[in-house]
Amino acid sequence: MGTSFIVVICIFILDQTVKWWVVTHIPLHQAQPLVPGLVEWFHIQNTGAGWGLFAGQMLLFQLVTLAMVLYIGRLIYLNRYRTGTLHLTLGLLLGGTLGNFADRLRLGYVVDMFHLQFFDFPVFNIADAALTVGVIGLILLVLTNKEMDGFI
Repeated sequence: MGTSFIVVICIFILDQTVKWWVVTHIPLHQAQPLVPGLVEWFHIQNTGAGWGLFAGQMLLFQLVTLAMVLYIGRLIYLNRYRTGTLHLTLGLLLGGTLGNFADRLRLGYVVDMFHLQFFDFPVFNIADAALTVGVIGLILLVLTNKEMDGFI
């Protein structure tokens, strides 16, 4: 259980720190190179999900996010005596969820900043990346049945 919360805290702090830096250093809708030809900083305010889906549906996002925070927190608690990758995965999921939830509550939108230049993909942030890696990790755990006996 400790591993999950360490991951949650690290993801949340890193996510919010990078978002603060972007807001204070990169004008809205402006790009700056990060790794030329691969990824650039691109400051946007996202009121929806990826690719602008459900834009402006803040109450929906807040309710779904609150439900996910409670559910993932419950999973961490119920599996508190387990060790290994499950706690890392759940920590990534909860940290990413809380990072974007903080933006939605505080700002009414999510700050996104990473734009892949080689692939048509939505601009994203660290919380989004943590969520993506967490979902992939959870899928792999379920598919390989590794650490999943008795998982609730």
